[in-house]
Amino acid sequence: MLRLNVDMKSSEDGGAGTLSIGAIAARFGLATHVLRHWEAMGLLHPGRDTGGRRRYGADDLTRVATILALKEAGLGLTTIGSLSATVDRATRQEILRPAAEELRSRIAAAQASLELVEGGLNCEHDDVTQCPNYRRLIAERVGGSGSQSRAGS
Repeated sequence: MLRLNVDMKSSEDGGAGTLSIGAIAARFGLATHVLRHWEAMGLLHPGRDTGGRRRYGADDLTRVATILALKEAGLGLTTIGSLSATVDRATRQEILRPAAEELRSRIAAAQASLELVEGGLNCEHDDVTQCPNYRRLIAERVGGSGSQSRAGS
């Protein structure tokens, strides 16, 4: 889970309430090249100091946390860029609808996997392949209707 602490200390930034690329990368456990890549893609827009070095403010911290949260949700950087470029609700829904469907599919697959593992945990047979519940779950995965194949019997 991401936690965002936007209380920026001047010891990290030399004043002015900003962070260096190294400081923000360390805060989020990222490599600096990741932040540079996100900037090249237009996802981040850090300011620059008089020496041309990137300076990240509180809004940038929020943006990095948002990008990471959306990536954890399964969205790609291109989709995140499209999402952040719109303020139109209908466009946002059009962008997020496929992501929601993908998440539902992944959740269903994870639930089925958990059911299989829990079936093995709860089976009282020495050989889990002899467990009726386990056999039912496997038959469902191979497209059977619960009936067992007679091949090899």
